This record gives sequence, C-alpha cells and structure tokens, in this order.
Amino acid sequence: MKTFIKTFILPSLFLVAISTQVSGQTRRSTTTSDNKKVTTTTRTTNTKAITTPTKTSTVGRRVSSTQVTYKTPKKKVVSVRNVPNRAVINHKGQNYYYSNNKYYTQSRGRYIVIAPKVGFRIKTLPPNYKQIRFNNHIYFNVSGIFYTQINNNYEVIDPEIGTIVYELPDDYEKVIIDGLTYYEYANILYEKVQVDGSRAYEVVGIIDME
Repeated sequence: MKTFIKTFILPSLFLVAISTQVSGQTRRSTTTSDNKKVTTTTRTTNTKAITTPTKTSTVGRRVSSTQVTYKTPKKKVVSVRNVPNRAVINHKGQNYYYSNNKYYTQSRGRYIVIAPKVGFRIKTLPPNYKQIRFNNHIYFNVSGIFYTQINNNYEVIDPEIGTIVYELPDDYEKVIIDGLTYYEYANILYEKVQVDGSRAYEVVGIIDME
C-alpha cells in the first residue's frame, strides 16, 4: 500500500501543485498585459492618435479647381450693409475691411465676407487666434485662416498637409473630388478625422484656382 502511495499518489499531488503554480503565473501575466495596454493607451492619447476613414483615393498637395465639384451650386456669400468699427488694410492695391473677426471687401454698396489671400500681412493678430504646432511649424489660426510670424508681421500662408484643426468656420463648403467628399474653406481642403475620440479636421490639400 505504501508502495502504491509513493508510486501514484505523490506524483499526482506534485503535478497538481505545478499546474496551480502555472495557472497563477498565467493570471499574473494577464494582469501585467492589461496594465501594459493601459500604458499604451495613455501614450497614444498623449501623442494624439489620429483615425482617418478609409478612402479609395487621396488628395494631393495641390488640386486643380477643375477637379473640384461643390455640393452647393452657388457659393455661400455673406454680406452686410455696414461694418462697424472697421479697420482698413490695403494689400496689393485692394482694400480689406476688418471687423468682428472677419475680413470684408466692398462691392455695390455692400460688404462681402472674404478670406485674405496668401501673402496678406497684418501687424497684430486678432484676439481670438489659436496657436497650432505641426512638425517644425507654428501656425496662428484665425477663423480658418492660417498665419505665420515673419519679423513683426503675420502673413497668411497655406498650412502643411496633415495639420489638424478642431473646428471649421460656419461658411465652409462641402466638395467632391474623385467621388469623395471633403470640406473646403479659403481653398484649403480638409478631411474629417477622429483625434483621441474627438472630431477634428485634417488638411489634405490646397485648391489651385484656374
């Protein structure tokens, strides 16, 4: 009987003990794995992971206006009869009227909202600007217009592809290029993306007017 216990019972108990230890290690390993996932998520959040919808084609750096179809047949035009407390800025012979965080041009007795062109310069940024860092660039975004600082002035420029903003001006346009829908403002093309679960817009191209 003692021989039976030594031959069969004791090895069986030993195997059970090993199995229990391995099971405990597996559970601890699972816990460690979960902790790593949390760390990874946190790190992804800090670097602002961007989720872009899958598309069958992509917009290039420059897109000819002949390739762009606007969903609305007529461009949205915002005009007013008067612009109170306006500041007049002359750029290459054209007067711009700045008021209430918007630029206007005058036509037939009315003031029409207009986006300043690339190269347009001002000495002081409006108080509602937002600073955006992308790669080695620092942009100042004011109502959909991108500026960069040059000496003591701020000049309108085209943003780099991949630049992210979290809102577009109210008068943006929806456009179709190669059957895909994008968002356009001031000839800048955006694609809707998710950044850390929040809606955002990524610059994907610039429209060349022809």
